[in-house]
Amino acid sequence: MFWDNFSNWKEANEAWEQGAREAETKRPLKKLKVLPDMPGITPDTAKGLKWKSFKWMVTKDHERTILRGFLKHPFKYSWRYFKSFFQKSSFKREGDFFFYGIENEAEFKELLKSESLFVLGFSYCHKPFECPSGRFTEDCMHDPQNAVCRQCFIGKAVNASSQADTKPLFIPTVHYIAGKIFELLEKHPDKQILFLITACEMTLQMFGDWGNMAGIKGIGVRLDGRICNTMKAFELSEQGIKPGLTVVLEGTQERMLEILRQRRKEGKDEG
Repeated sequence: MFWDNFSNWKEANEAWEQGAREAETKRPLKKLKVLPDMPGITPDTAKGLKWKSFKWMVTKDHERTILRGFLKHPFKYSWRYFKSFFQKSSFKREGDFFFYGIENEAEFKELLKSESLFVLGFSYCHKPFECPSGRFTEDCMHDPQNAVCRQCFIGKAVNASSQADTKPLFIPTVHYIAGKIFELLEKHPDKQILFLITACEMTLQMFGDWGNMAGIKGIGVRLDGRICNTMKAFELSEQGIKPGLTVVLEGTQERMLEILRQRRKEGKDEG
């Protein structure tokens, strides 16, 4: 990874940013020059959102990914799911950070010191339009020598992340990420799974109960820009129909990078 070529975080970050500026002069990417004034989840969509989530996960589980994972521990998962489902909210929130199974960012940073598996996930909808791996796909080159990857926040975050017990995931659908989490739970039964995953606010609200069911802990990062705020937009997005671009706001990027910096420190990737 790019960060491994430098003695400390500051040097690596400055070198990445210098390269990003140079890449932009050679091949500028399409960007949201001004963030659209997108409303939040519409009132009609917000009604019964937990039930809509349940219906979506069950009826769209065409490959039986959710069912197979659930049946590994049906009683444990049932108890956790309904315990979360009947709470007013499945998360706590501070700005663009949604906390699941934890109280705040400080608690999450403490958990990073433990023996854990760290899932670093990114919704496909904030890949650049020019992404060499394609947008609606689980693939990502994150090649620092590629002009597109060098300007992409996803590329930067993956290159900055620790290689120790870290699993980067690039998420086309909610069933994809759910399936991957079930796989990791079975492969690593003795490790706490921690996550830092980007998604639109609607997704973060809809599927928190499922993360709580799995017993994973972490932070969902709210995306801005051309977000999904209706069920119709969400349904189209799950089919790869997403003509707009979403973004992680600059201040939120810094918060994410600080978490990755600490994870590198705990993973002994840097002194």
